Amino acid sequence: MENNTQSSRHYDLDWIKILSMLVVFLYHCSMFFNSFDWHIKNNIIDSTYIEFFSLLVGNWIMPIFFVVSGMATYYALNRRNAKSFVKERLLRLGLPLLLGIFLLSPPQVYIERITNHQLEGSFLEFFPHYFDGLYLEMGGTGNFAFFGHHLWYLLMLLLFSVITLPFFLKTKGMTAGKEFSILHYLFIPIPLSIAALTVNHVVNLASWGITFYLLLYIFGFYFFARESLRAFVRKIGVLAGAMSIMSTAAYISWVFFYGFPMQISLSWAVFMSIRVLLVWNMIFFILYIGDKYLNVSNRALKYSSEASMPFYVLHQPIIIIIGFFIYNLGWTVPVKLIFLISASFLIIMGLYELIIRRVSFLRVLYGLKASWPGDGTHFPTNTSTYGRKHN
Repeated sequence: MENNTQSSRHYDLDWIKILSMLVVFLYHCSMFFNSFDWHIKNNIIDSTYIEFFSLLVGNWIMPIFFVVSGMATYYALNRRNAKSFVKERLLRLGLPLLLGIFLLSPPQVYIERITNHQLEGSFLEFFPHYFDGLYLEMGGTGNFAFFGHHLWYLLMLLLFSVITLPFFLKTKGMTAGKEFSILHYLFIPIPLSIAALTVNHVVNLASWGITFYLLLYIFGFYFFARESLRAFVRKIGVLAGAMSIMSTAAYISWVFFYGFPMQISLSWAVFMSIRVLLVWNMIFFILYIGDKYLNVSNRALKYSSEASMPFYVLHQPIIIIIGFFIYNLGWTVPVKLIFLISASFLIIMGLYELIIRRVSFLRVLYGLKASWPGDGTHFPTNTSTYGRKHN
């Protein structure tokens, strides 16, 4: 008797990862111009349309990465054992993180110190002092960015992967086959709200605490990776989109008219609850859009999916370096914005296409497989990292 194996792949999750990466890129370009603290700021601050964009995406963009990462972990553990999973994570996350810590972060710290008048001298004079103290906050005195600045996501994901692995291995079948229902949609956000209202200040990264991200990663594994969730998002997607719009409007209006609540109070609790509501519904809406429009594979997906990790690793240092050369120029904000986005994107993709993609040891450093299609080793036709096999 012959066994036929058919692979079912979720290309929409690859697209979500790629498009989210582009949003992160644009978000960090916007941070150069808005009124929020960042490593380098333009000489003219824009508190209108650029700040509106920053607020529009800032709440949900990193949470969607952790949900999708939790889903990817579920699929990965269905294909490989614990040892190969850990090895893959160490190579694909650990090496780019080390690259960021020791090579890509020093220029960012140097530029921050120079533009904030905390330092004088050349980069070569500064570099030995990069290891003086831990970099814990913008404008602080420590220089050693042990988390790789924007690569903190890789560090958190690596830690989450190791910490949760024993539990995932023992319980990964716990929710298999169970339907995702409206009760899950209504009650799973409760732990997120509790985390946001109690421990959000503990290792706060990109406005959410480490516990909040850990919960999203776990939820991605146990709930969002279920096949039944796809049927659920088709039913709830439009409602989730409407809830996302309303909560986003409430959040942005609050910030523009009243600012960010700084003291713990009833209004602060309401504000944080609106943010959690925004994130939760945006996750469902994005998954709905992905399932409806993005579950397709083509050459652009295969190329972009591989390029996404090097793009992520390179994007912030490139933005900051270009920003350093233009921040004091007399150009208008729209001209600088267009230049910063265009020049950064072209340089990043040029470095990837012409150098990183073609050099084996650089591919490994940037979290890719050592070989590439042009060296005689062919990648599988199906390069999606999300999927399941049916026997």
